[in-house]
Amino acid sequence: MPRFPERLEAGRPYPLGAAFDGAGANFALFSAHAERVVLCLFDRNGRREMERFDLPECTDGVWHGYLPGIAPGRPYGYRVYGPYRPLEGHRFNPNKLLLDPYAKMLLGDVRWSDALYGYRIGAQRADLSFDRRDSAAAMPKAVLVAPQPAITTPRLNHSWRDTTIYETHVKGMTATLPEAAPHERGTFAALSDPRVIDHLKRIGVTAVELMPIHSFVDDRFLVQKGLRNYWGYSTLGFFAPEPRYLSRRDPDEARIAIRRFQAAGIEVILDVVYNHTAEGSEMGPTMSFRGIDNASYYRLLPDNPRYHINDTGTGNTFNLSHPRVIQLVMDSLRHWVTDYGVDGFRFDLCSNLGREPSGFDPGAGFFDALRQDPLLAQVKLIAEPWDIGPGGYQLGNHPPGFAEWNDRYRDGVRRFWRGDEGLRPELAARIAGSADLFDHGRRMAWASVNFIAAHDGFTLRDIVSYAERHNEANGEDNNDGHSENNSSNSGVEGETDNPDIRTHRARLARSILATVFVSHGTPMILMGDEAWRSQGGNNNAYCQDTPIGWMDWEAAVSEEGERMIAFTARLAELRRSYPILRSDLFLHGTEVAPGLPDISWFEADGGQIPPENWQDPQRRAFTLQLVGTAAGGGAFDIVRVLLNAHDGMIPFAVPAETPGGWQVLLDTDKPDTAPAAVGDVVDVAPGALVILAARTEVA
Repeated sequence: MPRFPERLEAGRPYPLGAAFDGAGANFALFSAHAERVVLCLFDRNGRREMERFDLPECTDGVWHGYLPGIAPGRPYGYRVYGPYRPLEGHRFNPNKLLLDPYAKMLLGDVRWSDALYGYRIGAQRADLSFDRRDSAAAMPKAVLVAPQPAITTPRLNHSWRDTTIYETHVKGMTATLPEAAPHERGTFAALSDPRVIDHLKRIGVTAVELMPIHSFVDDRFLVQKGLRNYWGYSTLGFFAPEPRYLSRRDPDEARIAIRRFQAAGIEVILDVVYNHTAEGSEMGPTMSFRGIDNASYYRLLPDNPRYHINDTGTGNTFNLSHPRVIQLVMDSLRHWVTDYGVDGFRFDLCSNLGREPSGFDPGAGFFDALRQDPLLAQVKLIAEPWDIGPGGYQLGNHPPGFAEWNDRYRDGVRRFWRGDEGLRPELAARIAGSADLFDHGRRMAWASVNFIAAHDGFTLRDIVSYAERHNEANGEDNNDGHSENNSSNSGVEGETDNPDIRTHRARLARSILATVFVSHGTPMILMGDEAWRSQGGNNNAYCQDTPIGWMDWEAAVSEEGERMIAFTARLAELRRSYPILRSDLFLHGTEVAPGLPDISWFEADGGQIPPENWQDPQRRAFTLQLVGTAAGGGAFDIVRVLLNAHDGMIPFAVPAETPGGWQVLLDTDKPDTAPAAVGDVVDVAPGALVILAARTEVA
């Protein structure tokens, strides 16, 4: 081990974190209420604490010092001294080793122990007590790393109108990938395997949205039940990739995977969790932020700061009203763009990030900082527009520049195809880009992220196979997860050998998926939906690091799986070929060619839908017609989408006066049928969707 000076040099308060300069490293840690900050160095294995150094200076709340001679690869942590007055919101405890919030690489895993808690578990009024056990042996360590050169490769920057998102999971996508080496399955090395990339390109994916890859913790209650935090929504470090996703524990593996996706024309979007951390409520462990400065990093009850505000449902809420917390989040986002080259972010519980003391504000400090940042304003930004706090449901209310997950779309599409009454107006609004939600503030139709399945809920196959959730494997007596899934089982709960039911389910699923691809907005597919993947009715697989939550590559090569993959690829090709299917403008019935408005709606008999018929709850079939400039110009495409959610076949009239005639491009009842000319009537099967197209020359 090198010999270091007895005390640190003054160093600098910026940048925060540990910054190696070739001769040593500067260490800087924000804590407004600390009285002393100690840097702890460990041996190369991170098991033995070797030396301690006080950070000698504090500038504007940032404690800092410079250590000459230290080299990359050295594990370290902090011990922070200050008042332990929980009733005032202060929970300093120097017996607890703390992870640097800016750690860019971790060594070791959390080893659950009562020593991780700042208070004595089991004591009377436990969280007000003080625990003196050292937690270092139970904590992962930060690792000093050399600076990475900034990514300078030009960004793919796919336009939103040409974007199709695929939500996936590093481990889940590759845990059973046959072509991957066994030690690489479940890691970034396998995720960028050519088979994965080729599969995604085949189905038209232009962006993968990776579920959390920030380092995270397996919650203690899950570990005690033999489960894991599979989804990863329990962040420990916002700058370091999760070690379990690195086959060689080298962050470069993640960088290489991202570059391989981009070389194939696929953007990489990260699902990021800045609304809370892994430390839980005031009864949770002290691993980082709580011990560094609980009163700054977390929102506390104003009249009783002993307790955390819990607008996230996880016990704590990150304090995005504090300028240093905003700085940390902004630094983290820039880190993933400059050091890893990612193309965008999906913000978990984004309403929480825009909540000021007065409530949700589209002009909140974090949103303002994000939108004016010269780097981050250029990447894709997606909001999950809700949380469980007051006024937490904010669909359509995020600032321009954001796309938003549209759960109104998900529920409306599911309910229409389930056969619910009175859904025509709702489905029409969702297909047309949800203008009622997003057509304001110069926002575009792409702002609506249209999905019918995501990680949180049923898969597409389960939507048409289960009427109830089946989460018994989660160990919570099937009480977790949503109780209402707007799903149906066609008369039999779960899997069945009945050929009629299987045929009906597959047709219905194809119609649901086709609806996503013909809707204005940004389509998103859930991992495996294109390959007929089931979770056995589990709609909350957050703890299922098992085949329940993984991509089923065996099913993908089955006859049913291959048929669904081919169908999805065909939908993607249709969307690419007909620009009117992916207009980023909201359509309001404006005439674009003689007698042809850009959007119109018809009954099955060919007549336009009169106002009173929209309100008829028994009508569950209609036609959407879209008109727009064809690819290459010089002509107009006319696309008709025929939807039949009734129990029986319905004949749809086809306009005879259209020059050039009509072709059936796709029929979800006959997915393998090639495009063909049609006559005056098209019979649409129950639960089916048919796409017709014609072309007329520009006058």
